[in-house]
Amino acid sequence: MHLQSRPLQALPGLSQEHLKQLHQVGLETTADLLQVARSPAKLEAIAVQLKLPLRYLQKWAALADLAQLPSVGSDYCGLLLHSGVASVRQLAIQPPGRLHPQIRKLHIMVMRRSDLCPTPDQVVQWVQEAQLAARG
Repeated sequence: MHLQSRPLQALPGLSQEHLKQLHQVGLETTADLLQVARSPAKLEAIAVQLKLPLRYLQKWAALADLAQLPSVGSDYCGLLLHSGVASVRQLAIQPPGRLHPQIRKLHIMVMRRSDLCPTPDQVVQWVQEAQLAARG
């Protein structure tokens, strides 16, 4: 399975100011951010350099990780993160039958509508893609 790199501006909740700061240190894509995030020391050094809380970079790295999955992308990575799933590896071990109701509840709370919520089949696909990615 092929994981996808995306431009950082595709990540939800990333302000123009933060995007500009990340570009100033050479981070343009989700792959760039994930490369740096492999080293907690490098991630912390960038946080210090940019005068940003480390948790911001950690959150963006978690979003970037989830967004690599083609069926999740930037559309659903935030929903997954706010549902308590912080990585592809963590998604790979989620039981879809338990994850979907959790996502649905959060989606309805935030969006105030259920018709735009991902379907159970979509959640199964996310988990399957995560399992393939975790293996390889």
